[in-house]
Amino acid sequence: MVHKQRRTYSPQFKFETVMEMLRGEKPIAQICRERDLAESLVHKWRSEFLERAPGLFEDKRGLSAGAAVDTAAERIAALERMVGRLTMENEVLKKGSNWLANRKPNGR
Repeated sequence: MVHKQRRTYSPQFKFETVMEMLRGEKPIAQICRERDLAESLVHKWRSEFLERAPGLFEDKRGLSAGAAVDTAAERIAALERMVGRLTMENEVLKKGSNWLANRKPNGR
């Protein structure tokens, strides 16, 4: 029985992968194919990134642990709303683009 050795990825590689995903320039499936990754792994990295990202900008002097968690939860909720809105806009634009591409000229 052959055991596959687990691959390890640098923090920079993970960051670049997550940022490429968040920018939305390519579908997640394409990113995973290009980087030879499972989609579930990239989603896990994104979740970890979004959980930790708000902590980068915390004012360490005055925030309690509870306030930091509340701030992080609010930031995550705002980002999730933004992703949802952008996803809907993207779908509308795709449908409009397809409609225009399939439209027949008016007798000319």
